[in-house]
Amino acid sequence: MDTAYKDLSLPQRVLLGPGPSNVPERVMKAMASPVVGHLDPAFLAVMEEVQEMLQSVFMTKNRFTIPISGTGSAGMEAALVNVIEEGDHVLVCVSGVFGERMCDIVGRCGGILKRVDTKWGTPIDPDDVTEALKEFPAKIVAIVHAETSTGVLQPLEEISKIVHEKDALFLVDAVTSLGGAPLKIDDWNVDVCYSGTQKCLSCPPGLAPITFSPLAVETLRNRSQKVQSWYLDMTMLEKYWGPDRVYHHTAPISMVYAIRESLRIVLEEGLTNRWERHSAYHRDLVSALEKLGLTMLVEESYRTPMLNSVVIPPDVDDVSVRKRLLEEYNTEIGSGLGPLKGKIWRIGLMGHSCTQENVEHIVNALKALL
Repeated sequence: MDTAYKDLSLPQRVLLGPGPSNVPERVMKAMASPVVGHLDPAFLAVMEEVQEMLQSVFMTKNRFTIPISGTGSAGMEAALVNVIEEGDHVLVCVSGVFGERMCDIVGRCGGILKRVDTKWGTPIDPDDVTEALKEFPAKIVAIVHAETSTGVLQPLEEISKIVHEKDALFLVDAVTSLGGAPLKIDDWNVDVCYSGTQKCLSCPPGLAPITFSPLAVETLRNRSQKVQSWYLDMTMLEKYWGPDRVYHHTAPISMVYAIRESLRIVLEEGLTNRWERHSAYHRDLVSALEKLGLTMLVEESYRTPMLNSVVIPPDVDDVSVRKRLLEEYNTEIGSGLGPLKGKIWRIGLMGHSCTQENVEHIVNALKALL
């Protein structure tokens, strides 16, 4: 029996969850540009501009800086599988869901794992990293900068110094923090860092910006075995994104247009201005929520400005409030994950969604519902 499918008709939501964030009209318009071949000279010029702008946003001179064809999770996997070989010692700092995922990938790569754990909602103690490295000579230390499941921002610069004193590689997940909080790859001596497009860059999900330091590239070149993943093998991807332009896969052309425009918007605003905007509206949101009698999960000095974890009052039903927000206010916020399921709401103020209007909107909506 034939089915007649209608044209798409989707609501324009206010996206205030843990991602994706709302996408600027300029980015959507860029995605509608004509599709050309992935080796067309016009597209190669776009690729070069994207690399240059990514270097600026990552605050790095690393030539090996590209957007991987895949979501932020592809960035995580690419970062780990390229530097881990079987038997390598890997120390992972775990403070939420995404640290747990790193541990899973380490095991799949045949790495020898040691964890530094902290209670969800609290930061990693640098002293714990120091102690762990005394007894566990790690080749790589991995950490999530802004843990999306909890809203904790980790002290990267301090931990980086500890890691490099032990001659290890420092690998960072910046899926939520890139473009929304200070992240200085070169100044903080970060060796591998990956992100995603759908959070503070306000680009649709589908690409994973990643950067490798010269030391990480040297590690990659000196591998004794092939990279576990063919698709995410950086020794092959660099030949496509490098001057040789050797065919590897058909790039998601329209998504590359999109990230180009998103990065252009970030750089037009200026990184410092963008960080300050996220921080200012985060403070406004927290202040307003506290006036409603709500409390935050994370201590003030370690809160991520772009992801706000709000403790749900004991007499309030998580699911019904989020359902009514969506149905009555056309607004999405996130629920808790793992041990925080049903205990917190995750309210995102990311990129294009980080505005005074949205702060007032979500506060007024929660005030009415509560």
